[in-house]
Amino acid sequence: MTQRSLLTRALWFVAVGWWATPVVVNASWALSATVVGAPLGIKLVNLVPTVLTLREPRPVTDPAAAVDQRSLALRALYFVVVGWWLGWLWANLAGVLAVTVVGLPLAVPMFDRLPYVTSLYRFDG
Repeated sequence: MTQRSLLTRALWFVAVGWWATPVVVNASWALSATVVGAPLGIKLVNLVPTVLTLREPRPVTDPAAAVDQRSLALRALYFVVVGWWLGWLWANLAGVLAVTVVGLPLAVPMFDRLPYVTSLYRFDG
């Protein structure tokens, strides 16, 4: 899948991304606080870079070359003890940085790393 043009992504950010991203982040955390809403909350966390700048998710490369994930039990324990509050702080700090010209270059990679900070989910690539 190809990325949209820089102009399109910049216009999206100025018109929608800067305000919609904090809404999606905080909605995902509210959903993740419930057992029933957690799956949707996790999906929303993974969509944050797309909401911010229309960045397409990274495609999964060769499955044999995929990054080994930590066990689901360890990731769940990490989320319950650390990830839920650290990820929320991380995402909201990135949201504040995203609305400043000097902070935007730092905010984008912070949003990209949000799934790892929240649940130790590692991306390949």
